[in-house]
Amino acid sequence: MKVITANRLIDGDVVFWKSGQWVERFGDAQLFDDSHVADVEAAVAAGKSQPTVVVDVYPIDLAPSDGHWAPVSYRERIRALGPTNEPTHGKQAEGGDVVEALRQASGAARSTGRVDLIRRK
Repeated sequence: MKVITANRLIDGDVVFWKSGQWVERFGDAQLFDDSHVADVEAAVAAGKSQPTVVVDVYPIDLAPSDGHWAPVSYRERIRALGPTNEPTHGKQAEGGDVVEALRQASGAARSTGRVDLIRRK
């Protein structure tokens, strides 16, 4: 599965494609089946056709994680939580099951005022 993502120009926040528009929450994003490449390409093209709204439109791979879909790459899991290190702002403040699942799947990628993105064992 895939979702289409981009960065919104007005504030730099990460947004996701859903039926012809950009939405803020990862959990609201439209899922694309890997076997429907033409649908993914069409969504990317549609997203890129809005150059005054977003930049860096691209698909990301998803995998099941504890009953939810989550980005495969660690970087994309962090992006899905939002580009802030302030826990009272943006997607992290909204909480919810999807954000909690991403936090668990990413290995504690939530912020606490200062972000420790890489944990070494």
